[in-house]
Formats: sequence, structure tokens, C-alpha cells
Amino acid sequence: MKYKNNINGLILVNKPKGITSRDVVNQVENLLHTKAGHTGTLDPMAEGVLAICLGKATKLSDILTSKVKVYEAEVTLGIKTDTLDMEGKILKEAFKEIPQKQIENTLQSFIKTYKQEVPKYSAVKVNGKKLYEYARAGIDIKLPSKEVTIYDLKLLSYSKKTFVFEAKVSKGTYIRSLIRDICIDLNTIGTMSKLTRTCQGKFMLKDTYTLEDIEQGHYQILNIKDILDINTKIVDDDLKQKIINGVKLKDEGEILYLDKNDRELALYKDGKAWKMLYTK
Repeated sequence: MKYKNNINGLILVNKPKGITSRDVVNQVENLLHTKAGHTGTLDPMAEGVLAICLGKATKLSDILTSKVKVYEAEVTLGIKTDTLDMEGKILKEAFKEIPQKQIENTLQSFIKTYKQEVPKYSAVKVNGKKLYEYARAGIDIKLPSKEVTIYDLKLLSYSKKTFVFEAKVSKGTYIRSLIRDICIDLNTIGTMSKLTRTCQGKFMLKDTYTLEDIEQGHYQILNIKDILDINTKIVDDDLKQKIINGVKLKDEGEILYLDKNDRELALYKDGKAWKMLYTK
């Protein structure tokens, strides 16, 4: 696919509810006429920070995806669904009131690293097939588990039938699954009824733009050198050409090389070319 513009950098989008992360990427590509890719999926019912890489910056999506994420999640007690959120089929309804203190204690007990079973309605692949494809076909399959870290949990609000908490978590954490596990510990059932990603790495919700903002031209694109927490080095024209050709260098650690005009050339790791970013 050919694009009219050659924009390199990152744009922070406030994803709305009701569409997929891929839908947002497609809209950004159409509005900016440049290649784009997101750095961490949000479910259709979720909203909030969606960092979208543009142009050469799409090569950095794996680095940005690995950042710590912060969410605000609402739990509705007394309902169990097949998708672990309110958009799924209700499997069971059985409400019982849980004291606020018990919820607070359980949240504190989940600040840890543990093996989390992924939701059956997810894009995780087993034997080359996505889990949601098995689920939609009515095929039962053993769900895989993966290690996640919950760095912090805070109760933000509480009522008899719902509570809202903030979660600071590692890459790959499913908040739906976390809610399921919390409810199991509380000896009750519950499901995710709202989810907002408020932070991804150093990218905050307050710094995002709506799709309407972007359509109207009210947005700012972050430069690659400004989004990476990494050492930078400006090089002369001779070394610039070597870096463009991927020549091995003596520098150690991770370094982003820039030319004299402050344009990104390449990301190196221990002297070896890691991510080539130069564009003419």
C-alpha cells in the first residue's frame, strides 16, 4: 500500500468505546495518509490511551508495547459472562454484598507476579488458531497461562453492586482476567463493565487526541527521539553513511544515532544495528 505522506513519529489517541484498536489505526492512516500501527490492543468496549506509531516508528512498536500500563476498571458484581465483560453472554447471576474492607484486602493481595489464565475470548493463539475462534466454534480447549506482574492496585470507589479500581500492570496483563481472579478470591462472581487505559509508559490520557481532533488538524506528533528513554548521539556525515549501511560500531548499550539535522538514523544495541529509522 502506498501512502501520500511520509510521517515518522508517534501520535497519542484517546480510543473511543465501541470500535477495535485496528479500526482506530485504519482511521489514523486514512486521516494522515501514512503507515500506522498501535502499541498494545484495547478491547472494543475499552477506551483511553492508544499510542500509535507512524512511518518508520512502527519498527519501535514492540519496544513501546512493553511499557507498564495503568487502567481504571469498573466491576459489576453478581454477573458472570463468557467474555468476562458486559458484552458477553450472561452465564450466571448471583449477587451477594461484599464489604469494602474485604475488597481492599483482596486487591492488596494481588500486588504480585503470578500465572494468569488468559480469557477464552482473546487473540492468543493455540496450535496456530486464535482462542476466540475456538470459543465461537464451541470448542473447549485448555486455556494457556502466562506470567504477569501487578505493580499496584487501588480501590477508587465502592457501592453495593459495583466498585472501581486502578491497576498498574505489566505488558500482557488482561484486566478481565484479573477481575475474574479477584472475584474468585472474594468467593463471588463479577464482570468488567468499564475499562479505561489512563497511562502507557510515560504517555498519559491528558495528552491524547480524539479522532475528531485529528480530523480537524488539532494534534501533535511526537518525534522518535522524544518518545524513547534512551541515550542519543549526533554523528558527522561519514559516520552517518556507515550507520545507514548498518556497519557495526564500538559503542556499548542502546544508542539512538542522529544526524547533524537532528534526524533519527538508527537504534543500535551494543554496537549492532537494531532498528533502522533513516528516511531520505
